[in-house]
Amino acid sequence: MAGRRQSASLLFILLGLFFFIADGSAYLSGQRWKSRLQRDRRNVRPNIILILTDDQDIELGSMQAMNKTRKIMVQGGTHFTNAFATTPMCCPSRSSILTGKYVHNHHTYTNNENCSSPSWQLHHEPHTFAVHLNNSGYRTAFFGKYLNEYNGSYIPPGWREWVALVKNSRFYNYTLCRNGIREKHGAEYPKDYLTDIITNESVNYFRTSKRIYPNRPVMMVLSHVAPHGPEDAAPQYSSAFPNASQHITPSYNYAPNPDKHWILRYTGPMKPVHMQFTNMLQRRRLQTLLSVDDSVEKVYNMLVETGELDNTYLIYMSDHGYHIGQFGLVKGKSMPYEFDIRVPFYIRGPNVEAGAISPHIVLNIDLAPTLLDMAGVDIPADMDGKSILKLFDTDRPVNRFQFKQNRKVWRDSFLVERGKPLHKLGDGKEVAHEENFLPKYQRVRDLCQRAEYQTPCEQPGQKWQCLEDSNGMMRLFKCKGMAGLYSPRAQGLLASRTATIYSPSTSADNCDCDPTPTVKKKRLMTKRKMKARKSLARNRWARSLPLQWDTNQYTLDLEEGYRPVGLKNASRRPQIGQLEEGEEGSSGMGDSTVPPSAGISLSPSAALKVTYRCSILMNDTVSCDKGLYKSLQAWKDHKLHIEHEIETLQTKIKNLREVKGHLKNARPKECNCNQDTYQLPAYKGMFRLKSERFQSLRAASKDKKQWLLKEQKRRKKLRKLLKRLRNHDTCSMPGLTCFTHDNQHWQTAPFWTMGPFCACTSANNNTYSCLRTINDTHNFLFCEFATGFLEYFDFNTDPYQLINAVSTLDRQALNHMHLQLTKLRGCKGHKQCNQETGVKERSYVKDYRPLHRRKRPKMKKQSSKSMGQIWEGWVG
Repeated sequence: MAGRRQSASLLFILLGLFFFIADGSAYLSGQRWKSRLQRDRRNVRPNIILILTDDQDIELGSMQAMNKTRKIMVQGGTHFTNAFATTPMCCPSRSSILTGKYVHNHHTYTNNENCSSPSWQLHHEPHTFAVHLNNSGYRTAFFGKYLNEYNGSYIPPGWREWVALVKNSRFYNYTLCRNGIREKHGAEYPKDYLTDIITNESVNYFRTSKRIYPNRPVMMVLSHVAPHGPEDAAPQYSSAFPNASQHITPSYNYAPNPDKHWILRYTGPMKPVHMQFTNMLQRRRLQTLLSVDDSVEKVYNMLVETGELDNTYLIYMSDHGYHIGQFGLVKGKSMPYEFDIRVPFYIRGPNVEAGAISPHIVLNIDLAPTLLDMAGVDIPADMDGKSILKLFDTDRPVNRFQFKQNRKVWRDSFLVERGKPLHKLGDGKEVAHEENFLPKYQRVRDLCQRAEYQTPCEQPGQKWQCLEDSNGMMRLFKCKGMAGLYSPRAQGLLASRTATIYSPSTSADNCDCDPTPTVKKKRLMTKRKMKARKSLARNRWARSLPLQWDTNQYTLDLEEGYRPVGLKNASRRPQIGQLEEGEEGSSGMGDSTVPPSAGISLSPSAALKVTYRCSILMNDTVSCDKGLYKSLQAWKDHKLHIEHEIETLQTKIKNLREVKGHLKNARPKECNCNQDTYQLPAYKGMFRLKSERFQSLRAASKDKKQWLLKEQKRRKKLRKLLKRLRNHDTCSMPGLTCFTHDNQHWQTAPFWTMGPFCACTSANNNTYSCLRTINDTHNFLFCEFATGFLEYFDFNTDPYQLINAVSTLDRQALNHMHLQLTKLRGCKGHKQCNQETGVKERSYVKDYRPLHRRKRPKMKKQSSKSMGQIWEGWVG
């Protein structure tokens, strides 16, 4: 009997031991712990080290320079070959890494807007993965670059040790915020080289933490600035990679691209100096990564020496990719193509298979939930990403009774976005698209079919007119500046005047310089009008130019450029109508001094001074000084100045209208002495009047805040313009982001010695949202740009995205992809943003198969039949 009891007790002990081991294996397989297990097993929770680089590509061969990192991370861990950044820009991507959310949920749209702003600090920074890990007992530490606009005035919540770079990337001459204290550094190696400082500080912190708190897990972020500009390498690596050419891919200098969006259509082939610059840039980027390679090795050796290697997750990744010469773009990021969105991603640690290559899609928004899952912390439901630890659960037993059920896939589609979301209503909800969604150009084409848009601004109250541009596309133009141009009286005046236009080659001796316009003053201003305008401030023609205002007069021919004309043969409105087509550019200020012999003299009654360089003559002719037509930069600067003035006046008019409406609603009633003023209806009217006043005051306060924000942006833009003018910076193109490079840009070897140049590579308003899909049958990218332009690339036949194959798809496939893209644009939380589908449920992807199969489409002009495959009248 006693033997049976002993055997029974031994059996219970073995069962208890079995369940204890089972719990431990569940932990090692990445399962979340309950709160009780978190309290009991804190001493065995893994350490987490994240090594993050800045602007490091995977498509241009940057990892080939990092032999130590590849040996440590590839041979000892898993390489995810399909790792992507959902937004290829620094601050938006880093905000997604910290929060685990898409850009449309954390609202950091660019490197400036909402980047480390008060709104970010209030709503999103208190919910980063660091806060959750710190609350669970981890010793958290951050070293290196945080966010582009971080000013070092505070320590973000969740970090126990904080050594962060103030503002954007630099290797020398920078400022660190060390636990709230600013620390300036110079240009001396090695004590000031930022990559080595990040490495040494992090290694010392880990060793100290394990010595003082041996049972407390450590979570560290090593955020390196390499290979971001200014690409300063350590002195010992300044001569490495003399013949670097990994960046020369099939898409290198593949330009122009008439089938892609407007930036690539605008960008032409690179000049020889640009191509030489790309070679130098690739070389310097690889040199900076050699110091990061040493950093990874030092961290690895430290883990081996402390005995924490087997209990530490080591992750290596970049915030986004980069391009160097691809599609003619000299350098940069922010494009939705593979070279900008693909990133290196490696992970090693407990239960991670060594030497493995995983084809699963991993995103930057997956990092935050993955780190929480590694620590056994519950993942918040509002995170858009999901933990990748479940991809390592290979030893989970399979239920033999469930083999007929559809196996759920990990993820086969995700969102790539840049810029603010489109089509927003007043309540913040996104406008619902119909199934037969049409792009902007198609909607304009449909509007132009209406009769009220086909007349040339002759109908009373007509606001828009349809005109065909040089490419055959229908465009909508406002009738405000063209309303009087096509009126019968204006047409008669134009027909009666004889225009003598001189080409640039015409000699100056034939110019008509008659300063006396053939316009009767009595016809323009009658006695009745003069009586009403006795005040000098109200007299339009009295506010004119000085007696000696020297100028030549020009007219704009869109094909031949500016040409001088006589005063008698030009009218104001036709000239403005011609200028409106090119009004999308910039403008500027320059020297307005013109020699007296170069122009004509106008009396105060002959011209109305509108700006300091342009006036309106008595014959309704716009006339500017000669220098404004000679210099493109002066023209752009002056036009920008005019736009600022218009914006200011429009804001003032809006405020005056608000005040007028308020006064209209708050008009006091006339007194009636025969009526008792203490009656109840009078009190009701008084209360109603007060409530209306409060509502109008609240509306005015809201409009004032919006006006202040708008005014701040306008002043900032003006300051940049003035700074550029003071520095004589002429590197700018309308709507594009440009940069200059000279021999003084790089302060460390190897040096640039080929002189200054200018290049325009991107645009701040390049807004798009893309659907990226990778599965067993399809591999494509579908993009919708804010301009209504569509792009589609099939990577099975076009791996370098050379040809926009959107014309090969039918309308049903485009509508299906648009609906899926719309869902992702508005998704919130991992359940909406990661819709897991079964194998059979993915049969819809057959609709995405292009009409061509394996042959790459030839570069040829689209015919009308091929256009009809998408929508009737579609022009790509």
